[in-house]
Amino acid sequence: MASLDLRDNLLGISWVDSGWVPILNPSNVLEYFSERSNPFYDRTCNNEVVKMQRLTLDHLNQMVGVEYILLHAQEPILYIIRKQQRQSPTQVIPLADYYIIAGVVYQAPDLGSVISSRVLSAVHGIQSAFDEAMSFCRYHPSKGYWWHFKDQEERERVKPKSKRKEEPSSLFQRQRVDTLLLDLRNKFPPTFYQPKPGEKPVPVEVKKEPEVPVETVKPPEERETKPPAPPGPPRPAPQTTPNKPPPEKRARLQ
Repeated sequence: MASLDLRDNLLGISWVDSGWVPILNPSNVLEYFSERSNPFYDRTCNNEVVKMQRLTLDHLNQMVGVEYILLHAQEPILYIIRKQQRQSPTQVIPLADYYIIAGVVYQAPDLGSVISSRVLSAVHGIQSAFDEAMSFCRYHPSKGYWWHFKDQEERERVKPKSKRKEEPSSLFQRQRVDTLLLDLRNKFPPTFYQPKPGEKPVPVEVKKEPEVPVETVKPPEERETKPPAPPGPPRPAPQTTPNKPPPEKRARLQ
């Protein structure tokens, strides 16, 4: 039975009368819903007027105001009751829906309440995530910001320290050895090679490069000597100018 202080928020409460559960059916489910202890039932509705005047529910179509009807029934577990505002025999406005599952009455939420609840749940989850993340944040003027996780420290303490495997050689050593092996292979090419494991080795055909002829230098005796050129006419001696004495200096007349 719901308490009176929870009637303002009907979406968060439920109501049940265990005495009615075994005998619920489509003919008496509205009577079960109109119990005085049910917080979802409005006692000012037309159903209460019809009940007090001992009339049938067919008279609700001739009245104006709030009424309750059985909208859907799926025996023996599910019943849906609608609260509506009747304005004429053919015109009604739905106000709320209630569903009864195994005798327990709930109010169906409207679209606005569903969206508001989902948004509130999402915001709460995001805020909780930010609060938890901020609890692991640390700051120091000399270091700046960093993350401090307690679980990570405990895992590192429990986790056994694995020994670092020592490499048999460094990258420089491997490259140096490969260079030396390639140099030796070029100097001393293999004479046999094995195509596949288990097969007979096959001799390697070595292509001989043609020899380049070497120029021979003849000795001085075998070198050809050119005959001396015949004597030509005598060349004239170069003319020389006689040495003249420097000119005499004459005295100037005043």
